[in-house]
Amino acid sequence: MKFAGWLIYNGGMATEKFIEIHNWYVKTAKTLEIDLKPIANNQLFSQIENGQFKLAPQLDKPDFVLYLDKDIHLANQLERLGMPVFNSAHTIAVCDNKMTMHQQLARIRLPQPLTIFAPMLFSQIKKPEAPFLDYVEESLSYPLVVKEAYGSFGEQVYLIHNRTELDAIATKLIHRPHLFQEYIQSSHGRDMRLHVVGDQVVASMERISSNDFRANITNGAKMFAVEPNDRFIELAIAASQAVGADFSGVDLLFDQYNEPIICEVNSNAHIKMIYQATSIDVTEFIFKHILAKLKGHSI
Repeated sequence: MKFAGWLIYNGGMATEKFIEIHNWYVKTAKTLEIDLKPIANNQLFSQIENGQFKLAPQLDKPDFVLYLDKDIHLANQLERLGMPVFNSAHTIAVCDNKMTMHQQLARIRLPQPLTIFAPMLFSQIKKPEAPFLDYVEESLSYPLVVKEAYGSFGEQVYLIHNRTELDAIATKLIHRPHLFQEYIQSSHGRDMRLHVVGDQVVASMERISSNDFRANITNGAKMFAVEPNDRFIELAIAASQAVGADFSGVDLLFDQYNEPIICEVNSNAHIKMIYQATSIDVTEFIFKHILAKLKGHSI
C-alpha cells in the first residue's frame, strides 16, 4: 500500500540549507513507497467558515503530515481537518517555548537545571523590579544563564557574570518571555544530543566547544558519535515522551557527577549533523514510526 504525505516547511526558510533537508526526507520517503510533497506553510490558507475549519486551496487530503515548521495555528487546523500530524501541534508548541517545555518536564519530575521564569510585564513597565533580580541573584549565583523562551541554534542564550550584566539583559528582555537558569559548570561547552523516535534512541552524538559555553554546532562545536549509557537513554526517552513527541532531539547536560540533566527537547531536530557524526539516517526511523502508527501498531 502506498501512502501520501505532506512535508510542511516555513515559506520564509526556503534556503539551500533547508531545501537539502526537504529533499532528503522526500528521497527516504520514496524508498518506503511514500509520495511526500513539500508544501510551504504560506501556500495553505486556513480559515473558519460558517463555524467550520476550512483549508484553501482544496487539495487531496494526505495520509499524514510531516510538520517541519512552527506555525502552530496551521498545524492545529490540519489536525482539526482530520490529518495525522507528526509531531503534533501540541508537541511543537510545548517545545517551541522553553518556559512551557520546562513546566511540562517538571510534571513528571525529570531532572533539569534550577529555572526561574521572568514575569510577564506590560509595556508601561520599563525596568524589572530589584526584588525579583535580587531573588534571581541569590537563588542562582554567578555565572547564570538567561534564555529567551523562543530561539534556536543556541541563539537568544546568554551567560551572565554579574549584577550589571543581569540588570542589562533583564531590561533588554523585559517585554519578551524569558527565563533565568542555573549554570551547569560541569557541562561547560559540552552536551549530548540524542535522537529519539517513538520509544527508542536511534542515534547519539556528543558536542564539545572549546570557545563557547554553548555546545551548538553553529557556534563552532565539534561533534562525534557516542554510545550513551542507560541513564542517558532512559532520560532522553522520558523527556521526549513527556512532551508527547513522536520524534525529537533531546539535549542532555552533564552534572557534577557526570549524570544527565535535561537542557531542552527539540521537536524538529536537524538530521544532517547527526548523520555526519554517526552515519545514521534518522529519517528512515521517523518514516517507519509514522507508518507503524498509521497501520495501528508500534515499532
